[in-house]
Amino acid sequence: MPDLRNRAGEPTGAVYGMVNMLRRLRADYHTDDVRTNCIACVFDAPGKTFRDDIYPEYKANRASMPEDLAAQIPHIHEVTRALGWPIVMEPGIEADDVIGTLAHVALQQGFDEVIVSTGDKDMAQLVNDKVRLVDTMKNAVMTRDAVFEKFGVYPEQIIDYLTLVGDTVDNVPGVEKVGPKTAAKWLAEYKTLDGVVANADKIGGKVGENLQKALDWLPTGKSLVTIKTDCEFELRRHIEEQLKAHPENNEELKQLFQRFEFKTWFRALGGVGEEEVAAKPKVEGPPDGSSMSLFDAPTQAVDSIETVCVQNQEQLTALMVELKAAADSKTAVAFDTETDSLEPMNARIVGLSFAVKPGVGYYIPLTHQDLTAEPQLPIDEVLAFLKPWFEDADSPKIAQNAKYDLHVMANHDVWVQGLMEDTMLASYILEAHKPHGMDALALRWLNYNTIKFEDVAGKGASQVTFDQVSIDTATRYAAEDAEVTLRLAHVLKAELDKVPELAKLYHEVELPFGQVLFEVERNGVLIDAAKLDAQSAEIAEKLKRIEEQAFEMAGGSFNLNSPKQIGELLFEKLGLPVVKKTASGAPSTDEEVLSKLAEDYPLPAKLLEHRSLAKLKSTYTDKLPRMVNERTGRVHTNYAQAVAVTGRLASNDPNLQNIPVRTAEGRRVREAFIAAPGCVLVSADYSQIELRIMAHISGDEALINAFNEGLDIHSATASEIFGVGLNEVTSDHRRTAKVINFGLIYGMSAFGLAGNLGITREAAKLYIDRYFSRYPGVARFMDSVRAQAKEDGYVQTVFGRRLWLPEIKSPNGPRRAGAERAAINAPMQGTSADLIKMAMVQLSAWLKTEKLQTKMIMQVHDEVILEVPKGELELIQRRVPEIMTQVAQLRVPLEVGCGMGNNWEEAH
Repeated sequence: MPDLRNRAGEPTGAVYGMVNMLRRLRADYHTDDVRTNCIACVFDAPGKTFRDDIYPEYKANRASMPEDLAAQIPHIHEVTRALGWPIVMEPGIEADDVIGTLAHVALQQGFDEVIVSTGDKDMAQLVNDKVRLVDTMKNAVMTRDAVFEKFGVYPEQIIDYLTLVGDTVDNVPGVEKVGPKTAAKWLAEYKTLDGVVANADKIGGKVGENLQKALDWLPTGKSLVTIKTDCEFELRRHIEEQLKAHPENNEELKQLFQRFEFKTWFRALGGVGEEEVAAKPKVEGPPDGSSMSLFDAPTQAVDSIETVCVQNQEQLTALMVELKAAADSKTAVAFDTETDSLEPMNARIVGLSFAVKPGVGYYIPLTHQDLTAEPQLPIDEVLAFLKPWFEDADSPKIAQNAKYDLHVMANHDVWVQGLMEDTMLASYILEAHKPHGMDALALRWLNYNTIKFEDVAGKGASQVTFDQVSIDTATRYAAEDAEVTLRLAHVLKAELDKVPELAKLYHEVELPFGQVLFEVERNGVLIDAAKLDAQSAEIAEKLKRIEEQAFEMAGGSFNLNSPKQIGELLFEKLGLPVVKKTASGAPSTDEEVLSKLAEDYPLPAKLLEHRSLAKLKSTYTDKLPRMVNERTGRVHTNYAQAVAVTGRLASNDPNLQNIPVRTAEGRRVREAFIAAPGCVLVSADYSQIELRIMAHISGDEALINAFNEGLDIHSATASEIFGVGLNEVTSDHRRTAKVINFGLIYGMSAFGLAGNLGITREAAKLYIDRYFSRYPGVARFMDSVRAQAKEDGYVQTVFGRRLWLPEIKSPNGPRRAGAERAAINAPMQGTSADLIKMAMVQLSAWLKTEKLQTKMIMQVHDEVILEVPKGELELIQRRVPEIMTQVAQLRVPLEVGCGMGNNWEEAH
């Protein structure tokens, strides 16, 4: 189960999984039907069973139950009962035997069918014409034929099969070296275990010898793997009476779902009921109903939201009076836009909503296609009337995902000033690992269940644009958005103020950076569509040649885009080794597998080359020319500011951060990003920024000295690891050191390093040990940051950003290991993200102060790209690196590379 936790830190993943499975079973098998209305959830009772007496080593190898799971067992029992399931626990009898007995007795008592929900292979012995197994985790149903298909034996042979194979999970020995295929083969020939034993002297080879050795053990082994169907316990006599399915207890479930923060299920049971409202006020505001400054404390609860539809000039004027009064008192007003599109550069306003005080929301419908002929004010007149307020920097404003609203208003030549709060960004700073949509925030922070967009506009193919929503419905939805945003701003500000570091990061970095991103997106970038078209044609020709070469290697044609056909070709026809399997058990053909196979076989290398080029063509060379905005003639990406837990940006439509730069074709795509006439592109990026941050955070003297002395850090590391002078470092030494330097800050293990360098794991471990002996501060940092992550659930950047690691205490080993690796890198990556944001905020301010025509047009991780008039080039090349390197003082100097050219590739 996922490592889910509620706000109190309690693990909830197993509870979540149980609810999912039990509800699905009841839905799939109609347990409210009178003919199938007996159900039970069977748990092991504490204490020993008869198997422990037969074989003291039974289950001796099992690890103890993880603490997080043990803590959830009482809650699992609670939620199981609340879901209407009778619970069965019989002392001295394993759950398997209870299930086996109940299944057997139920059929004796006249039940038509028994469904056993389990993923345990031992249970296959219970299957017959009236007993089926269901695995809800894999969505699989096990019938008699399915048992044979999976194991190669029928249900009545499963006990004998398990006796021969043994059960490593339960520490039950089988016949040494006898696996599933051998056991199935013997039982196909001799039918039963007795038949195998009777013919043991006919079975030759090593397995025959092992069978002879195991003959005395086999009866004991058989008794251990046999599920008993005749256990004596009182309940077996009262199945129909004691195991009746009960309806779900909604009130109890609602309390449990609220405690565990299963919000979707909680809402489905009525969302915020009266009990929740009393416990946590829905709407907070002053007792006299006056406007609330963000700096005032709430004093009482308001029970409901009043929504006002502004449809005439008198109402609009009255609203404007409220907006001006709020501005005079420096009270922030929440606003929101309703539009006909989610594309920021193209969206047009359908209506505007405002909230001046808690409990009241206003909506101005402007371009609804309302068939009821409800009155609407002319959009141009309304925007002209409100433009001075929107563009007044002294009228403080609040928005949710403000960057989108800024674009929408700018599309109508209204340039919003005075943004004081963005609730999405406030949430992101507080809890980057959680959702930041308004609906989620309202439930999380206000315990308020909002009207959803799907509720007013429909879902899927039947969904309409907002201008087709009736004005009455739109008013309730839109006015609520603004009112909820106002309250969220107050609550989130109070939370931020509890942690001054986070409040500073929000107000001085994240919030102003949102404004900078708006400008960068608005500026856009020019592309050479003709060049991209030519590249597409060339790639198409190359793909055709690769396809022909692949067909020749394969000895026939196949679909290069079909994982199924590729799998059959590689692993069945050509007999290549299976590296790993998919969740369904089929051999995987993903990139990792093909890369591994490509080390020894030419065809996988061709398939990788084909995939890479095909993706480049479909994602960039074909698509980019179609993404040019008709109005501006430029491509405008959208930077998602509140997605990555490290603070980094995500770029989409188009994704400018994933253009491959290690291939010639990928670099040529960058050549199509060009400067405007009379301009050049300048690329400024931090050099080896994460290693410099590692030196600063770890405080390692050797690493700090290397940077302060201006040494090549990879050569300096090579000198330390290989024990040679700097002038004796070879290119191979430096390459190895570079992999180690970057690998270790990403938490790379000796196994990973060995794979990267093509050396043995022992050699890789030796390199790592030498590295840490030369840079002991780095080792200490890594140990301390892991400990901090496990203690706090997060690590921090140099500037106090909290980088949450929800899986750091996961009982799942690989997930926990992944979180531990992330804990090491996250402070570097997060600090790097903070630095580039701080730098861009300062660059934007400087460009405005100097009244320069230079524009920032792109950001890719540690790099910012500017479009620079040639007359400003000398100044930009001098000042931009200065601003970027002086944005913060670390223990080592920051360094910025600055290149220029007519296109991005030349400048980079």
